[in-house]
Amino acid sequence: MAKSKLKKSEIAEFFDRLAAALPEPKGELEYTNPFTLLVAVVLSAQSTDVGVNKATRYLFSAADTPARMVELGEEGVKSFIRTLGLYNAKAKNVVELSRKLVDEHGGEVPRNRAALERLPGVGRKTANVVLNTAFGEPTIAVDTHLFRVGNRTGLAPGKTPREVEDILMKVVPEHRKRDAHHWLILHGRYTCKARRPDCPRCVVADICRYSDKTIEEETAAE
Repeated sequence: MAKSKLKKSEIAEFFDRLAAALPEPKGELEYTNPFTLLVAVVLSAQSTDVGVNKATRYLFSAADTPARMVELGEEGVKSFIRTLGLYNAKAKNVVELSRKLVDEHGGEVPRNRAALERLPGVGRKTANVVLNTAFGEPTIAVDTHLFRVGNRTGLAPGKTPREVEDILMKVVPEHRKRDAHHWLILHGRYTCKARRPDCPRCVVADICRYSDKTIEEETAAE
C-alpha cells in the first residue's frame, strides 16, 4: 500500500491524465433505464459485470419495469439469474424492491439516497452508483477496485470503504467528481489490478505512491 497521500496538485494531475486517456468513461453494466440499472447493480454483488449482463439481457426483455418484475415473481427471476452467486437472495430482493417502488414511489426509482437505501438489497454503494449513473449526481461508489486504487496510489488511503469515499469526496476536483467513480473503477479493473498491477502502462505511475511497482518483463535473451 501507499506510504503517503498525494498532494492536491498531484491529485489534479492524476484525474487530468485519466480524463485524457478516457474522456467519456462508462460503467460496464448494461441497462435501459434507472430501474434496470438499479436491478443490475443489486445483482452485481459478488458477480462480474460480464456475468450479470449475460443474465439481465434475458431478464430485462421479460421485465424492465417494477410492475413487470413483481408480476414475474421470485421463481421467474430465479430462472434468469441462476448463473449468478446468491441468486435466491438476489431474486427475493429484486422482487421486493420492485414491489416497494410500485407501492411507495409510483413505479419510479427515487432520486434520493435515503429512499434508495430503504429498498431491499440496496446499500450505500448501490445507491451511489444509481445516483451517479442514472441521475448524474457527483457521488463516488467505493467497490473493491476503487478501495484498492485509493489505498495503493495514495489518492485516498482509508481503512474502510466509507472512509475512502469520504476522503475522495474531499480531494477529487469538483469538475472531476461526476466521472471519478467510473475512471477509478476501470483503472482498478484493467490497470491497477489486484494481483499484478500493470504499472509500466499506467498513465499515473509516476504520481502513484505504491512502493512495489511492477516493471516491464525483460525480453528473453536471444
